[in-house]
Amino acid sequence: MILYVHFGLRTVAELGDTEAVYRRLVGLVGGITPMTQPLPPDALLADVAGARRYFDRDARDLAALVRLRVAAVHGVDCTIGVGPNPLLARIAAQAGPPGTIRCAPEDPAEIAAYLAPLPVAVLPGVGPATVRTLAPYGLTTVGAVHDTPAATLRRILGGPAANRLGEYARGADATRVVPSAPPETVSASRDFPRDELDPDHHRRALLGCAEDLGWRLRRDHRAAAVLTLTVGYADGTTTVRTRTLPEPTAHSRALADEAYRLHATLALQRARVRTVTLRADRVTTESHATHQLTFDPSDDRARRLEAAADRARTRFGPSAVHPASLTPPAPGRPDGHRTG
Repeated sequence: MILYVHFGLRTVAELGDTEAVYRRLVGLVGGITPMTQPLPPDALLADVAGARRYFDRDARDLAALVRLRVAAVHGVDCTIGVGPNPLLARIAAQAGPPGTIRCAPEDPAEIAAYLAPLPVAVLPGVGPATVRTLAPYGLTTVGAVHDTPAATLRRILGGPAANRLGEYARGADATRVVPSAPPETVSASRDFPRDELDPDHHRRALLGCAEDLGWRLRRDHRAAAVLTLTVGYADGTTTVRTRTLPEPTAHSRALADEAYRLHATLALQRARVRTVTLRADRVTTESHATHQLTFDPSDDRARRLEAAADRARTRFGPSAVHPASLTPPAPGRPDGHRTG
């Protein structure tokens, strides 16, 4: 049996250094089962097959033990989904309000009935574009996809994508929990004190995150190969999008441009956003990063300005220089910020 443990991005950040707190939470769960796979920035998978025999408890009891220990040590009320595979455990965790334990069924017939009424977007890899492709055919729920012949799905989506979607609609997931330490990452977040629906405010927050990430990476002579965007909503749910960068970089403008593209893929419409987070993954040393030369004078000028701004930050502090669009407004500023 698999546990999908979601700590909550906002809760983790409130405890201080996001990365350090997350590592401690992963280590705490690792004390119950060594089969623990981090899913940064705020979740993990845990295979409790061996722990069930060791503790002589079932999976739900072990989930309760995890919640108890996390709450006792860190004061975090996590959400846990329990299922026979990672897919069902994740769906169970995300199927209701945060701060509880929910279990997915194990019997194939019960799994089909459990998944049938759920929107197709709960399945991995089904983003806004796929939802729009399936909708004209009436394939808006997992049950509708499950009942559709494989040949029809292949005509709509193409072979590989249709095959994966068909497997997921049956509740099948061959993914295994791979134990590992949390990867080295650098993250920056912006919180909104109230539900924020304005895309311009979202982009402004993303620019602030990109500036933070770029400065911290350049300060430590490192570069990111992958960028991950996490958007947290008022109901406690999150959406995550990840993209490999064309080249490892610490250039703030490149990070911001990629963040805008990731945000655009979400196609948010009237979404009640409370948090946006950018995370730099596969962080490498600056010496391993490459930069594609360009004849664009604006790129060269931006990098020279960035180097000058970094010298000012080193001398006067991280907040000494920032883009004009990030100048704090008058009292009543609509967004907070934090880094981790």
